[in-house]
Amino acid sequence: MENVFYRELLDSLAEGVYFLNLDRKITYWNKAAERLSGYTAEEVLGKSCSDNVLCHVNADGDELCLDGCPMLETMQDGVVREASVYMHHKFGHRVPVFVRASPMRDGTGKIIGAVEVFSNSEEKVDILKEIEALRKEVLTDQLTGIGNRRYADITMERLDRTMDENSVAFGVLFVDIDHFKRVNDTWGHDVGDMVLAMVAKTLGSILRPLDVACRWGGEEFVVFISNTTVEGLAVIAERLRMLIEHSRMEHKGSRVNVTVSVGGAVAADGESAKCVVTRADRQLYACKNSGRNCACINDVKCAAK
Repeated sequence: MENVFYRELLDSLAEGVYFLNLDRKITYWNKAAERLSGYTAEEVLGKSCSDNVLCHVNADGDELCLDGCPMLETMQDGVVREASVYMHHKFGHRVPVFVRASPMRDGTGKIIGAVEVFSNSEEKVDILKEIEALRKEVLTDQLTGIGNRRYADITMERLDRTMDENSVAFGVLFVDIDHFKRVNDTWGHDVGDMVLAMVAKTLGSILRPLDVACRWGGEEFVVFISNTTVEGLAVIAERLRMLIEHSRMEHKGSRVNVTVSVGGAVAADGESAKCVVTRADRQLYACKNSGRNCACINDVKCAAK
C-alpha cells in the first residue's frame, strides 16, 4: 500500500521525477516528467535516458548524456549533483531546467541507481519538504486535524511490521461519541463538527509521541498505543473518557458536552493489527450495551466515575 501511496505523492508533484538503474535504464517516470518533456511513461520506461529522450545540454552545448552525465557520476560516487541545463522536448525544442541527481540505495547502503528531479524554473527543488507537505495533506482529516482512515491503515501496517520484527505489544482503542445524532439534531451539524474537533483534540492531548489518533469515520475514532499492557491501556482509556466527559463548549449561551464509549484490546504475540481493531470494536459495542460513557478493555470493564 505504501508503494502506491508514495507513487501517488510523486505523481502529485509539479517537478519531473525519474529513476535510473545501474544500466542507465529508466524505471520510473512521473506525471510531471510527462508534462515537462512531452514523453509518456510508456514511451520511455526501459529505455536509456540518452536514447533521444532528455539529452541534457549545458550552456556550452556539451551533450551531458555522452560526457559529464550527472546521473552517471552520482551512481559512481554517491554525491548529489545539481545543474542548470537545457532538456530536449519531444516536440524538438529545448527547455531550460534545473536538475538534481541523487543516488538510490538498497537496505544495505549499496547504490542501485539514481533519481533525477527536474523543474522548468531556476529555483532549487526541495522535494523532501514538498513530499512531507503532501503527505500531511493526504493523511490528515481536514475537520479534526488528526490522522484520517488512510493514516490508520498505514499505521496498522507499521504495527504489523514491528510485531513481526520485535514482538512489541500494542493496544488499540475504539472511541465513539455517545448519542452524536442527538447533538446534530439539537444544535445542528456545524456544532456537531465543532464537537468532533473538540473530542479529537482531547484525544491528541494525552498521547505520547509514538501513539497515533485517527478519525475512523463519522463520530468514531481509533487510537493506537505502542508498547503497552492491558492494565496500561485501561488507564489511558479511562483517562480519555474522563477528560472528554469534563470537556465542554459554549454555544449561544448554552453548554454543549458529550461522553464517549471506549473499547480496547492489546495485541497477542503475532496477532495482526486488523484483528486487534476488530476485538476493540467488539468491546466498544459491549460498552454501548452497558449504558455508554464507560471503557471496556478486553474483558476488563472500567466503569464511569
